[in-house]
Amino acid sequence: MSLSPASGIGRFYKHSAKIIRFVRLGCTNRPFYHIVVMERRKNQHQPVIEQVGSYDPLPNDFNERLVALNTERIRFWLGKGAHISDPAAELLGVAGLLPIHPRTYMTAWRNRRKLAEEQAEAAAAGQSESVSTSA
Repeated sequence: MSLSPASGIGRFYKHSAKIIRFVRLGCTNRPFYHIVVMERRKNQHQPVIEQVGSYDPLPNDFNERLVALNTERIRFWLGKGAHISDPAAELLGVAGLLPIHPRTYMTAWRNRRKLAEEQAEAAAAGQSESVSTSA
């Protein structure tokens, strides 16, 4: 009597869909992410197939966000047909491994617009202050 593939004999695992995604580690208010390859159906706290990078989203003393990627293994898994989550696709796009994700463009556009509005408000406040001091 043979075992079913779902019993863990490895046949299903070989053909199941894989995904490259973030797994959140770290403490409260101090996240740290591993970039991993795992089965698509599993949640982030179940065992992974391989860790292919890490990402520290909080800036360090030099205002840098640290990223470490094993690009060779990421390309291997993408060549094998692994899917990729949106946050991981954004990070890999900024790193130059994939095309830049559309959300990255939208975030940059919003940040530039917000900065322009803040500068306009500061200029208007400075201009009204100089008018009131000269009067």
